[in-house]
Amino acid sequence: MIRRAAIVAVLAAAIGACAGGGGKPSAAPRHSITHGAPRSSIVVVPEVMAPQGLGGVIGSPAAALTRRFGTPRIDLAEGDARKLQFTGPVCVLDIFLYPVSAASEPTATHVEARLRQGGAPADPGACIREVEAQRARS
Repeated sequence: MIRRAAIVAVLAAAIGACAGGGGKPSAAPRHSITHGAPRSSIVVVPEVMAPQGLGGVIGSPAAALTRRFGTPRIDLAEGDARKLQFTGPVCVLDIFLYPVSAASEPTATHVEARLRQGGAPADPGACIREVEAQRARS
């Protein structure tokens, strides 16, 4: 019986050591949300929309899109992906950028458009023209 109690005590001490709490506080995480995730050498190739009717947006990098449409309302990066949002008087244009090969610059692969009032889907080509026209007036 004493032998069994000794084994239980040794096991309890070993389990307690595994649980931690006895060492130095751990250092800050290597990757913080504010600095973004590291670029991966593994790329999942996104499905790229057909460019018909999208006025040359598909395949464009962010710099070209901001030159064309102006400062985005939203510029959101998450890992290797990026979302730029532009608005016109009637519509909202979301452009999603992803790298299409390892270590490549993210380019526009998908576009969504919706009405500002109510959020119903809108024609992406018409929304692109509206945002461009608003940029020209500014």
